[in-house]
Amino acid sequence: MAIPKHWRQYIELWQNSDLSQAGHCLQEGLNRKTFSARLSELRSDPTSSAVLIPIQVEAILSSHIVLHHGKGHWLELPPTVSATWLGELLSCLD
Repeated sequence: MAIPKHWRQYIELWQNSDLSQAGHCLQEGLNRKTFSARLSELRSDPTSSAVLIPIQVEAILSSHIVLHHGKGHWLELPPTVSATWLGELLSCLD
């Protein structure tokens, strides 16, 4: 049985709070036994183990790739350089 979205939200609110389950239920006006049952269902649901984390991706535009060496050397490469070639180069520098 799929857990309704609003119960998932109540559970997430509780997990992100410092409250006990009883305290959270009291604050939100929820039945403690129902909350506990929904939490148990969610924990036993194999599809609920995946967690989505919102992220923001920003593109960084660059006209070149620059490699810096700890001794002050640097190498500037075009952005079209092959990833395979670059990996081989880096493995040679170790």
